[in-house]
Formats: sequence, structure tokens, C-alpha cells
Amino acid sequence: MFAGGTVIIPTDTVYGIACDPLRSEAIARIYALKGRAAAKPLSLHVASVEEALEYVEEDRRAVTAIRRLMPGPVTLIVRRPSFIDEHMTSGLPTMGLRVPDHAVCAEILERCGPLAATSANLSGEPAFAGGTGSGPLPPADLLIDDGPTPLGIESTVVDLTAGVPRLLREGAISKTMLERLLGAVEVPSPR
Repeated sequence: MFAGGTVIIPTDTVYGIACDPLRSEAIARIYALKGRAAAKPLSLHVASVEEALEYVEEDRRAVTAIRRLMPGPVTLIVRRPSFIDEHMTSGLPTMGLRVPDHAVCAEILERCGPLAATSANLSGEPAFAGGTGSGPLPPADLLIDDGPTPLGIESTVVDLTAGVPRLLREGAISKTMLERLLGAVEVPSPR
């Protein structure tokens, strides 16, 4: 995409800064532009539930979670397939998987294919949701402006790689809502 460039795209939660997940130099640019710590992985954004299911075919719990929660404001942590660049996941054996519920974002993902992405903000600044009160944007090669995002807060992050789903970040979907859809959800104690 864009010969290894970066693009800021709208999602259902906040704007994201994205690149081709197969270009490690583009992934490195996102880290540099944001001032993001190397230990914090990016997520893979895909266009549809059907596409997301292709990444977790062997994981029954992930299949169920995708069908119940996506598309929507959630990032699911799943096992990283071997063909996904480890630079995108900071070398971790897991990856974040997301299907935003946003028409413009879905069209971009449909046309470009999966994108490695994270929130479009400078590290330590508020996430950019468009409109007033949003933090500053990192410089990117392209900005697709669709006005304020529908939700304006970051996605909920759920780790599905442990025995019980673990709520790593409560965002647009609450723990109570997750428990209704997935059953028991653990909240790890802060370190």
C-alpha cells in the first residue's frame, strides 16, 4: 500500500495510523512517527468477519468471539499465524485482530487488504477521534478524514490466548457486555 507508506484512517472507535502489514519498514515508520515503544505491538485490521475467521480457523473460542463481537469496537488477542510479520507484533507469538464497524474503513480494507494499525496519536497523547478535544496526529503520508468517529474511545482489548478470556483494556465494550457474550472474563491485576 502506498509503496510502504502510512495512512491515517477512520474507524468506529478512533482514527488509526496504518500500513501494509508485510512491510517491516512501514511498520517501523509507524513506531517512529508515534514515538511508540517497540514492545507495544500493532493490530491487524481486516474488512470482514469472514476474513477474520481465516486467521483463527483452529481456535474454537476465537471463532465464537469473532462471530459474537465483530464487526465492532473490540480487538481480540489471538495466536499469530506464521505468515504475519513478527515486527507487527513486537516479536510476540500473539496478535491483535480487529474488524471495525465503519463503512469507510471497511471499504479501505476491502480495497487495500489487511492493514497493520494502531491509534493515530502521538504516544502519551489522547487518541484522535476527529472534532474538538482530540490529541495531535502523527505525520503520515495520507489522511482520510471522515469527520468525528462514531464512538470516540479506543477499542476494548480481550486476550483469548489464556484459559479464560482476559480483559486487557476496557473501551467501548464493557466487562459486563463481554460476560453476556463470552461467559466468564478475567481482569488481570495491574503490575
